[in-house]
Amino acid sequence: MAPRKCRSRIPSDYSRINLTDDADAIAQKIRRAKTDPEPLPSDEKGLATRPEADNLVGIYAALADTNRSGVLAQFGNAQFSTFKTALTDLAVAKLGPIGAEMKRLLDDPISIDAVLADGAARAQKIARQTMNAVKDVVGFVRS
Repeated sequence: MAPRKCRSRIPSDYSRINLTDDADAIAQKIRRAKTDPEPLPSDEKGLATRPEADNLVGIYAALADTNRSGVLAQFGNAQFSTFKTALTDLAVAKLGPIGAEMKRLLDDPISIDAVLADGAARAQKIARQTMNAVKDVVGFVRS
């Protein structure tokens, strides 16, 4: 019997929010996120058997710089439609500007090259000073 080949599944782009996503893509991904028909629980124990709810609450908590308990205090017993609307607004507000800036930078490779060249020049200057000090200690001739 031949060994079974492992088939790697390519995850859907809807399985994550990319930093390059624009506001519309972020909103669409959150709207399409899998949920269940029950309202959000009012405490963290209620998330134990609901991985989709736990995931969305965790994302909201991270973006709002709070914890899951704080999110559930605010949205506990709310329907997912209400929570997803709030999550969408928060995610677009927090992540939208990052995506816009990344798009701006990616559309301007000359600017990126200039930043990289400047960083390389500064690093070489620091490295040169360090290497000269090492050569002096070890007794090597500087080049």
